[in-house]
Amino acid sequence: MSFIVYPAIDVREGRVVRLAQGDYARESRYAADPSAQASAFAAAGARWLHLVDLDAARDGGYTLAPLLRRIRTGTGLQVQTGGGVRSVEDVAAILDAGASRVVVGSLAVRERERVAGWLQRFGAEAIVVALDVRQGGDGQWRPGVHGWTEEGADGLDALVAFYAGAGLRHLLCTDIGRDGMLAGPNLALYARLRALAPGLRIQASGGARDARDVAAAQDCGCAGIVLGKALLEGGLALEEALQAVAGIPAPC
Repeated sequence: MSFIVYPAIDVREGRVVRLAQGDYARESRYAADPSAQASAFAAAGARWLHLVDLDAARDGGYTLAPLLRRIRTGTGLQVQTGGGVRSVEDVAAILDAGASRVVVGSLAVRERERVAGWLQRFGAEAIVVALDVRQGGDGQWRPGVHGWTEEGADGLDALVAFYAGAGLRHLLCTDIGRDGMLAGPNLALYARLRALAPGLRIQASGGARDARDVAAAQDCGCAGIVLGKALLEGGLALEEALQAVAGIPAPC
């Protein structure tokens, strides 16, 4: 399978925004409305979109189904989306609204057996587990939950091993410390994940600045990269990102 570039749209109060290091108090707002931004990404050559409901990520209750339907109808983009996914009914409703994959974050940390059941029910292609992690003073990586405002009990290594054994196919991992900071992706973290679970298709997230970062994520074995702030603030054109990985197969 080819390497996938996922332009990202994070939505809060109906607006396209970005948070710095997951901090809701450090928000940047952008002029484009979500539908217009999705159309622009599609026109630039995107095949996929990463869509996040930031209000729901903190408070629960996914709210972007109407927007998701408009994007699918208006652009033809395949969409992976999440935020506030708490139940099997949430997963089913998001898929019914047109999502290709549902992104499960906090619940995948807190109730991993339940999410493993969803993999069996909906199939490995329908679920993305998102582990948003910070490295502690002891060197261990631990996930943030509840909109990154709390820390999960299980470490990254244990969670990855569990989900690899449960049949997970798609893992999105964000280094919270780099998210929205344009500091470059944490390639060492993704190399670690590849070593822990070679069968997972890992999506890099957090810190990408330019086309070289996109190519580097591919070169280190990731199956895709999520691009947010670099695209929205003009430092990276989506066309450049797509060209950087065109025609080069990613490892499976």
